[in-house]
Amino acid sequence: MDSNAFLASLLSGAAAGTSTDLVFFPIDTLKTRLQAKGGFFANGGYHGIYRGLGSAVVASAPGASLFFVTYDFMKSYLKPRFSQFMPHTSEPLVDALTQMCSSSIGEISACMVRVPSEVIKQRTQTHATHSSWQTLKVLLRNENGEGIRRNLYRGWSTTVMREIPFTCIQFPLYELLKKRGAHWRQVEELPPWSGAVCGSIAGGIAAACTTPLDVLKTRLMLSDRSIPVWQLAGNLYKEEGPKVFFRGIGPRTMWISAGGAIFLGVYELVHSILTHPQTM
Repeated sequence: MDSNAFLASLLSGAAAGTSTDLVFFPIDTLKTRLQAKGGFFANGGYHGIYRGLGSAVVASAPGASLFFVTYDFMKSYLKPRFSQFMPHTSEPLVDALTQMCSSSIGEISACMVRVPSEVIKQRTQTHATHSSWQTLKVLLRNENGEGIRRNLYRGWSTTVMREIPFTCIQFPLYELLKKRGAHWRQVEELPPWSGAVCGSIAGGIAAACTTPLDVLKTRLMLSDRSIPVWQLAGNLYKEEGPKVFFRGIGPRTMWISAGGAIFLGVYELVHSILTHPQTM
């Protein structure tokens, strides 16, 4: 990846992440409160739906930039190697494998920033008085004795478990829809608004499919102590029944579907402006 491509991915990702978090933060708050132990109204209801926005905004630009820089680099790096080592494999399958691996590596990179932000954000969203800064200070005080790193990165494994299947559904589907759309319209590349529609469809499908993993991630991040994910899943099933794993599926699907349109649409738009300024 040359310096111009790196800069385009960096700035496009930052713009996409920040714009999405700013627009759809209230829906994310409602989803988190639906999934939290005790239910929606016990965790704040409709009050203070922008609580925790600070931590999300601080992390959205670097997190999204990390994802897209890694994703775009790995796509260009992996595709020729997959083609070389699997010479008899069809191009659509090589493309899908490339996108799945690249987006998975991108998500793991982004989680280095995203997980601490999510822990702070979700605890603030479900707390009656704390701001993001106050929540961070509580975590840094290490009152539970588990260590600052474990407190800030609680839910790391569950987040990665959620993000990898999510991104393995979203990005191959997104790229496929873009390719089919370009073929149908007989153009080399779809305009950004069409990319936004493709991102919305792909994001909504991926969000609905991965809601159970999102519920586990939310409960783990809100827990005062670490607990193995399989034990947590068993406890939730016994105490609240199977429906708990799909709690918040409506707001999550709506948020990520609409958010996918903005996230990938803004990315495509800014990337197009930076790489093809003469066409804008």
